[in-house]
Amino acid sequence: MSDAAQSEVLGAVRDGTAAAIRRRHVIYVSGYDPRGAQSFFELLCRTCEKFCRLWPIATTLHAVEESGEVARWQLDLRGAGGAGGGTGSAGGADWRVATRYDFLRMENFIRADMAQPTPRQFLRALGWYADDVVSGAQFRIFRAAWRFALHLLYFQLLIAAWTAAAVLVALVAGRVLAHSLGVPLVGSVIIALAAGMATLLALRPLAERWRVVQIASCWSTLRRFGRGRPTWIDRVVEAGAQHLVAAARAAEADEVALVGHSTGGAVACAIVARALELDPELGRYGPRIVLLTLGSVMPAVALHPAAQKMRGIVARLAATPAIDWIDCQSRKDVMCFANFDPVAGIGLKQASAARCNPLLWRISFKEMIAPQDYDRFRWSHFRVHYQYIMAGDRPAPYDYVLLVGGPMPIAAWPQRDREFFATFRDAAPLDRDECRRDAVVGAAP
Repeated sequence: MSDAAQSEVLGAVRDGTAAAIRRRHVIYVSGYDPRGAQSFFELLCRTCEKFCRLWPIATTLHAVEESGEVARWQLDLRGAGGAGGGTGSAGGADWRVATRYDFLRMENFIRADMAQPTPRQFLRALGWYADDVVSGAQFRIFRAAWRFALHLLYFQLLIAAWTAAAVLVALVAGRVLAHSLGVPLVGSVIIALAAGMATLLALRPLAERWRVVQIASCWSTLRRFGRGRPTWIDRVVEAGAQHLVAAARAAEADEVALVGHSTGGAVACAIVARALELDPELGRYGPRIVLLTLGSVMPAVALHPAAQKMRGIVARLAATPAIDWIDCQSRKDVMCFANFDPVAGIGLKQASAARCNPLLWRISFKEMIAPQDYDRFRWSHFRVHYQYIMAGDRPAPYDYVLLVGGPMPIAAWPQRDREFFATFRDAAPLDRDECRRDAVVGAAP
């Protein structure tokens, strides 16, 4: 494409007057998940294979390259019909989209966070639980999203049970030693404390299996970050912001999308705010910049009374028209804030006058999942929470691969999802064997 043609396409996409995205740059920020880039790439491989069985679209996922702070791969989609022709009909020209997909690596930080010695890990968990109760954050979360609050309360009660088990063992050991065996008081206390500590250590594998360590580590870190205290998240935010600014200045894509899932939604918001500090003109030149948050837990961070940093980040994004912020929520996802305004809901009513973000997109997972599997699906809370980034059992107006890899601007999807869905669903089919073959080209072994 010539420079003039590229400028014309970029301008049209930024103004919302064109439907064709030919090149996209995605920067993905995961949730608090220690599995990391390779695991997500394998998940995306499976998702693409399933996607090809649902849509008349060929998908090529190129092998992952891991280096430094970013792992990257390329996702290519190719379809027949007029989805990329700008007319909205199924009778136009074939289309192709090349998506550079960058995975912002946090797994080493998360693994180190979760590998803290048991006494430190236990005290951090207790500190998070106690602080949420004393500060009133737990009450605020219950009032804003009671199902999300129950999800957190479940893990907090497991922390309480972990504590109670250790205390009970220590008390029983101390009583037996002092009263039944006649051990001196000092010796009884020392041995009882050792028995309690041994109980904590013995129960840690169970706490890890039940995700208590993961969730407690996540929220103790998020609480410090929301207050503005130093955490490893600061390094991730700085690296992500510099990467985002570089992608925008390179102008090699028609659209640059920063995608944050779950905890990554809070981190992605911070990345965009920091990028705007590095380059106040971000989004006013070159490709359109989109912030896409999926099942974000950001409101739970911002609802803590001391989380002034997080609320300041949200206030800035809410009043920045050069950035398109799309917040995706699903009522069936108990691990997000469904039907919730992430600006006014966290107490930023003063930002209403200048507010232009975010655009809320309420997603129905029921449309994506086979009816015979839905009842079982809805009770698997972590599985539901990951549905934002996975293919469904049948075509639906929301599809992650089509959203981040297809030819339509991401910001246009929330208000035109039914129209776009019909366009792609009714497009001329590709050769099925070719589609399946392309789906696994370059996939990791």
